[in-house]
Amino acid sequence: MPAHALNRELIPTPIGVIVLLTDARGRIRALDWDDYEARMQRLLRLHYGRDGVTLSDAGGPSSARRALEAYFAGDLAALDGLEVETAGTPFQRAVWAALRRIPAGRTLSYGALATEIGKPKAVRAVGLANGANPIGVVVPCHRVIGANGALTGYGGGLPRKRWLLEHEGARLPVA
Repeated sequence: MPAHALNRELIPTPIGVIVLLTDARGRIRALDWDDYEARMQRLLRLHYGRDGVTLSDAGGPSSARRALEAYFAGDLAALDGLEVETAGTPFQRAVWAALRRIPAGRTLSYGALATEIGKPKAVRAVGLANGANPIGVVVPCHRVIGANGALTGYGGGLPRKRWLLEHEGARLPVA
């Protein structure tokens, strides 16, 4: 199988540098923080195989980059129309699609997310799928919290999760 040629962009944000990977059609294939790029590389190998991806620097700012910059500048709806393309299992893709339906400023528990996809007993599996999300921020896994309202794990670290939720106007427990 030929390698997926992906364009790589580095985007400075108020909470760190984002590594954005898009395909030739401009769809986001992966997004992570530069201090977690090794995790992104592992996920790419898992989803596309050892030599399944080739990376090159993007020739100019992509529409995905411009949307991310608008989001961090305060346009919370800027990410809504972005196209994403992921590998992953059908279950993972169902979880990731449900994440995109959580509006900015809202949060959902893992249990509620499991119910949302029609698998109310699959709370742990939903948590694992959430943690394997290759397109953070755009596929907003940061909007999932514990059943008691507490912030739970986030691949970019809890301070970033808190910042993203506060940026979106979510009501959070006091730190």
